[in-house]
This record gives sequence, structure tokens and C-alpha cells, in this order.
Amino acid sequence: MAERMTRAASRRKSNTANYMDYSLLFIVIFLLGFGLVMVYSTSSYEANLQFDGDSAWYFRKQLWASILGVAAMFFVANIPYHFWERFSVLAYLVSAGLILLIIPFGHSANGATRWLYIGPISIQPAEIAKLGMILFLSSMICSMGKKIRQRKGFYAVLAVPVPIALMLWLITSNMSSAIIVMGIAALMLFVSCPDYKRFIFLSLLAIAGAALVVFVIVKMAESGADNLDYRGARILAWLDPEAFASGKGFQTLQGLYAIGSGGILGKGLGASKQKLGFIPEAQNDMIFSIICEELGLFGAIAVILMFIMLIWRFMVIANNAPDLFGALLVVGVLGHIAIQVILNIAVVTNTIPNTGISLPFISYGGTSVLFLMIEIGLVLSVAKGIRLKDL
Repeated sequence: MAERMTRAASRRKSNTANYMDYSLLFIVIFLLGFGLVMVYSTSSYEANLQFDGDSAWYFRKQLWASILGVAAMFFVANIPYHFWERFSVLAYLVSAGLILLIIPFGHSANGATRWLYIGPISIQPAEIAKLGMILFLSSMICSMGKKIRQRKGFYAVLAVPVPIALMLWLITSNMSSAIIVMGIAALMLFVSCPDYKRFIFLSLLAIAGAALVVFVIVKMAESGADNLDYRGARILAWLDPEAFASGKGFQTLQGLYAIGSGGILGKGLGASKQKLGFIPEAQNDMIFSIICEELGLFGAIAVILMFIMLIWRFMVIANNAPDLFGALLVVGVLGHIAIQVILNIAVVTNTIPNTGISLPFISYGGTSVLFLMIEIGLVLSVAKGIRLKDL
């Protein structure tokens, strides 16, 4: 009898296997490879002028960051994701500390102070803060349990990202990252709390607040006020970019020209005209406009579809995660990437004011790629915890 039970248990064990999401892995590697191609195509002209004929300067830096990111992804993927739960509070504190270090030690570029240098390596604390927020909120929500459904618990979770978001906004002038941090928290809270009335109320409040800000800035401009900061100028340029064609509206207009000139199939890879000095730092926030110009509407839709497939794989893994902590980790990564993609494309198409936000996996930026790949490693680690049965 005992022998039969042992054999049955052995068969059950052999009929189960760890889940590995190769579809997710393929999508990520494809986006990373495509990003390298577009970074080289977009930046080669500018790099050739800035770095004594070295047209591959940006590409080479992005390639090394991508290689390091892939290695970090596989490393994190092979560590049980619950291992990182014990570091959740430390991740939050380190995120806040690195942002504060920007004040005395920050490095400025393109009018913004958002980077720290550790020897020859530069890091952007905003990217670390996004990962730290995902880890901390996942642990916090799990520890709160049913208390999150109460009003006090609900708003306690929503208050956690506020200090980080305010520091990103006020210290680094990085409103887009502040929005993403708050968006990550809102999405994780949304899937954890069934009281949707609060989310409807907060959404309407946020929309009304944004509309009020735009209204006040427009009225101040009409009254001839000359004390508007650069954010106010960006909002005015968003409403009428042609009126600010030589200032804040220049980059937006050039991006729209690139999108419009690409047509259905584009001009061909490497054949962009707008990257020849017309779009400043085209390899960063505006790389999607060059994709549209060189690969056309077809290429743009293909990239969007790849991101949709990526988000779908996240949803599959989150729905089948072994526990709530794993599911929340995946939801946090989903929120980070989805919000950033939506904001980037919305900025490039002038749907929202220019916020200076990169396109995940594709835009130039070593810190961004590295920490995005670490987040993908977390998702793959959660996926490995899923057990499949051979039926």
C-alpha cells in the first residue's frame, strides 16, 4: 500500500513542471534588439558630429547596458521572488536616499539634474525608485490583508508613493516619473481593493485638477503674465505648437513632421531626415517619431502590438501567480511599462504636453534598460513558480 502511494506521488510530481514563459522572453528580447537597431539609426548622425566621427557611440553604450540587463534578468529570474520581499523596506529607503543625493551630487544634462555618477557610471535614481516602489507596495499590501479594504488602509497605501513622487518632481524636475510612480501604486491598489467607487472618484478628481491647471495657465497667458515656468510654457506649446515653433513647440512640431512624412511604409530604415539635427536628442524621448518616419504606420503599429502582447503575457502570469505577492509584483511591472508606453506615444503625437519620458526597451538610456530587465527578471521568477500539469 505504501509502495503504491509512493509511486502515485512520484507520478504526480513527474506530471508537474515549472512554467517558463518563452513568449514573454521572446517579446522582450525582440524589443531590446529592435531598440538597439533604432538607437543606432537615430543617433548615428548626431554621434558622428559630437564624438569625432564615432557614429556608434550611443549604440555601443546602449549595447553594453543591454548585455548587462540581460545578464541581470536571468540572474533575478533564477532567484525565488520571495527572496526580495525581505528587502522591500530597504528598497524604498534607498530610493528616497538616492533622490536626495541629487541635491548635492546631481549631474545636469539638457537643463535637468537627474543623474548621479558612481565613478564612470551614471545612474538615474528615478528608475530605481520605480522598482523600489513595486517591491515595497507588493509587500505592504500583502501584509495589510483585508485592512486594505477599509478607508484608512486604502489611503495609507495611496500615501506611500507620495513622498517619492514629490521628490522626483521637485528635486529632479521629473514629473513624468512622478506620474508613473503614482500610477504604479494606483494600479496595484486597484487590483487589490474591490471598492471601485473610490477609484472613480479619484480619477474624476485628477482629471478636474488637470483641467483646472490648464485653464489657469491659459488665462494667465491671455492676461499677459510673464512669470510662467517651463511647465506652463509646455502646456501652452501643447495647445498651439505652431505659436511656439521656435521654442517649446519646436521638438513637438518636428516630431509630428517626422510622423506625417513616414506614410504607410516609411522612408526606409536609416533614411530619416528629421534625425539630421531637426529633432533634438531624437534617440531619447522622440525615438517613436523616427520609427514612424523610417518604418511608417506599419512599423509603428507593429511596435504597439508587441507592447500589447507583452502586457497580455504579464496579465496571464499575474492571473496564475502562486500567491498575492507574486501577482502584485507582476502587476507593478505591468503598470510601469504600460503607463510609460502610453505616455511616450501620447507625448510624441502631441496628445498630452511634453513630459520628457522614454519608450521602454527602445529609447536610449542605460539605467532605464538595466532596471527594466531586472523587472522582467522578477516577472520570469514569478512565472517559474506556476505549476503546470500534463493532462
